[in-house]
Amino acid sequence: MASLKELKGRINSVKSTQKITKAKQMVAAAKLRKAQAAAEAARPYASRLAEVMGSLAAKVAGQDNGPLLMRGTGSDQRHLLVVVNTDKGLCGGLNSNIVKEAKAQARALIAAGKTVTFYLVGKKGRAPLRRDYPKAIVENFDTSTVRTPGFDEASAIAHQILAMFEAGKFDVAHLVAPKFKSALAQDPVTTQIIPVPAPTAAASADAVVEYEPGEEEILEELLPRYVTTQVFGALLEREASEQGASMTAMDNATRNAGELINKLTIQYNRSRQAAITTELIEIIAGAEAL
Repeated sequence: MASLKELKGRINSVKSTQKITKAKQMVAAAKLRKAQAAAEAARPYASRLAEVMGSLAAKVAGQDNGPLLMRGTGSDQRHLLVVVNTDKGLCGGLNSNIVKEAKAQARALIAAGKTVTFYLVGKKGRAPLRRDYPKAIVENFDTSTVRTPGFDEASAIAHQILAMFEAGKFDVAHLVAPKFKSALAQDPVTTQIIPVPAPTAAASADAVVEYEPGEEEILEELLPRYVTTQVFGALLEREASEQGASMTAMDNATRNAGELINKLTIQYNRSRQAAITTELIEIIAGAEAL
């Protein structure tokens, strides 16, 4: 059985940990509102741009002289998974869920006879993916050098991905990133970003749109912007998901620390009472012996 001094030390240690988790929870809660607002504000623009790109993709589908980003390489053998993880920990199972989704996608593609490579954004997902796919990691992008990754970082990531595509290093690119729903739910989703996926027949037949200037001029400007916007949206969703997951995880940690403190305090009081009772018995026995 632990001594009274050891129990007192453990209680003080858990109390110190509880103060840290409580402070982390409050910081995450303060940051969550701003990150959530930024992610939600970017969704309508990204959604509408995706619809426009899908409409253009339907118009140029089958054209041999269409943009490469739109028509693709003509093959779907080589796939690139752009996995967006966080740079910091203490956010529950967020990063493990993102890695699990990336591994599931990789296993499905490999089972179908495809070749899979990874482009990793953020630090936390690197180790488990390197462990399972040591030769498939082609590039990393470190976002820990800035306080809050923004459009500049998204542009740099998109520029590298586009350069790899133009160099013929992959045929299809998928973006694996968390989707913020609430502080309790951040589900990882996989989205194809290269080539631009064409809409379904029903969706493309809803309206007839004529573009001025022509589709080629518009695509030349919009295609790189589309990829950048998708990456930027993923970074914003990541920030909101990280703060929400961190707030929830630290709240649980604070509650668990409180329960542990209560248990240790009860154990300390019982041990202290037992020690006092033993001393009293020894004193009484000594007095009777006299």
